Amino acid sequence: MDRWYKIVKKSAFATFQDVKNLFPSADKVKNFVVFNIGGNKFRLIAYIRYRRGKLFIRHILTHEEYDKEKWKEDEWFNTMKK
Repeated sequence: MDRWYKIVKKSAFATFQDVKNLFPSADKVKNFVVFNIGGNKFRLIAYIRYRRGKLFIRHILTHEEYDKEKWKEDEWFNTMKK
């Protein structure tokens, strides 16, 4: 988690491709970007406002919690403007 934070803190993501260049395993799911953390033990789910240079951590879940897909009930999952 510390390593991820240090990388993100120094980065400016203008597009999802910029995210993929630094984190090849990252996935875009609707409005969220899903990062594999800790050797795929955890999922960090973030919302990125590319134009404003802001990243909002919405969920940090175990792999088991992620698979239950409750995080998709988050109000930002479908409704936030990019």
